[in-house]
Amino acid sequence: MMRKTIAALVAGATMAMTAQMAKADDLDEITVAYFLEWPMPFLTSKVDGTYEKVLGKKIKWRSFETGTAMSAAMASGDVHISVSQGLPPFVVAASSGLDLQVVDVAVSYSDNDNCVVGDALGVDKSNAKELEGKRVAVPLGTAAHYGFLRQMNHFGVDISTLNVVDMPPPEGAIALAQGLVDFACGYGGGLSRMKESGKVLLTGAEKEELGILVFDVTSAPTEFVNEHGGVLAQFLAVTAAANDKWNESQSPEMLEILAKESGMDLEAAQAAIATMKFPSREEQLSRKWFGGGMQTFMKGVADVFVEAGSIDEALPTYDQAANPMPLMAAR
Repeated sequence: MMRKTIAALVAGATMAMTAQMAKADDLDEITVAYFLEWPMPFLTSKVDGTYEKVLGKKIKWRSFETGTAMSAAMASGDVHISVSQGLPPFVVAASSGLDLQVVDVAVSYSDNDNCVVGDALGVDKSNAKELEGKRVAVPLGTAAHYGFLRQMNHFGVDISTLNVVDMPPPEGAIALAQGLVDFACGYGGGLSRMKESGKVLLTGAEKEELGILVFDVTSAPTEFVNEHGGVLAQFLAVTAAANDKWNESQSPEMLEILAKESGMDLEAAQAAIATMKFPSREEQLSRKWFGGGMQTFMKGVADVFVEAGSIDEALPTYDQAANPMPLMAAR
């Protein structure tokens, strides 16, 4: 039903975004936020000027260190589009009343956020119930915390029996290696080091099947989406083309550009992008993402943050925070 509803909106979205192009003509320059040390296909279109050629506008690229800073820059009007903003910072901003919208799934990296069980325990997904009563390191209030809760629920593990210790991933990895905890959850470099001492309970693909997603988004202020939707649709079209090119070829030439633009050496860039997936436009418009899965996930993340005391309250629904119309109109 949701898929049919989305399909029915495509024609209207395309017409609406096309009509908005006239309104967007007075916008001479747009500012786009992105991260260094985060190699993504769109960087090839950044460096060769494709975005400016297609949009017919000057683009000012600004690098940021955190998604929270991206939210603040969009709220102040200093940034029009943020590429690959982490979902948790977006959820915090939306929950706090900032009028922002997700317009694209920038990258999915479910294999780069997980829970690892120490080898000495002898527990895997076939006997995960035996984790009850054990000690676990979890960075509370993060997507890893949410993933931990969802995985324990999936395996029927009574969380009240667990000794949960709030630890950032690097510390959790050390605790796991020293046998101070039985399993640990985290992401990035911390997760990589955890894997040296144990094994994951579920793969990224298996987690995604359960609706446990780890992803970054392309976001923009609602005002910009409403007033310059045609420009945004063109921007997303260029991004999608770069993603498709990478998904099809993963060429050494592209990787070299991504490494240079990310400020990374080739080996580090290759290791990083190996954990990333770039969903196609069609995939993003499916039930898994804009068709309901993403909105449900945002609510789950928000509820975790409320429980952790990171935000005061979650929104009743995050449906209004996800807008597929610019992506529908992207051609």
